[in-house]
Amino acid sequence: MDRVKDKVCIITGAALGIGHACALRLAQEGARIALFDVLDQEGEALAASLRAAGSDAGYWHVDVAAEAQVKAATEAVAERFGGIHVLVNNAGIAGPSKPTHELSEAEWDRVQAINVKGVFFCTKHAIAHLRRAGGGSIINLSSIYGLVGAADVPPYHAAKGAVRLMTKTDAMFYAGDRIRVNSVHPGFIRTPMVEHHVRDGGATDLEAAYREVDALHPLGHMGEPDDIAWGVVYLASDESKFVTGSELVIDGGYTAH
Repeated sequence: MDRVKDKVCIITGAALGIGHACALRLAQEGARIALFDVLDQEGEALAASLRAAGSDAGYWHVDVAAEAQVKAATEAVAERFGGIHVLVNNAGIAGPSKPTHELSEAEWDRVQAINVKGVFFCTKHAIAHLRRAGGGSIINLSSIYGLVGAADVPPYHAAKGAVRLMTKTDAMFYAGDRIRVNSVHPGFIRTPMVEHHVRDGGATDLEAAYREVDALHPLGHMGEPDDIAWGVVYLASDESKFVTGSELVIDGGYTAH
């Protein structure tokens, strides 16, 4: 119950899916939680439920693609909690699933703005606080699509590949500050984003489509948000004090083919 006791953790895209699960598990393990999202109703409700369960938690409306919002919220978190120890860069969108030659510049740019620039802005404005704390952990949510290709969502593949190498670069830059930076690479996880992705692929029978996605994983099924959240707890905790610049792949064997 105390794996991350009293660590202040910022989680972006915290209102739903993987971010929501990370917030619950980190709080359960003793963290103080700062939730960033643009889904205010869901984010406020999560913060309230965490407080009701005895955790110290707050919600901030943050579009991670807007640097001014990221900077202001990060400073507000540090002021409220007295510091920052962990940043979970989880916010992301899939974008349209169509061939590269059919994409518009606006469609491409929107995915990069949230999935790549958002990681840049949040990391940029967390570093000073992590240094002040004497070190910490940055956990970047990439994807299996940051490791392997597939004939879908080209902007998402590009973005998650970028996040993978941004992780390694920042791990090198900030190792001397005792700031660890690692990426997490989920397989298909039952989240609203995956549901949208499946529907965008033309599925009319969602459960049948899910069974097809299940079969892509050697373990025979998609993952759950909790599967990723426990990996994030590990990387946030001092259990992973010798882990930086690494890829934690949690994919049911998808990339083992």
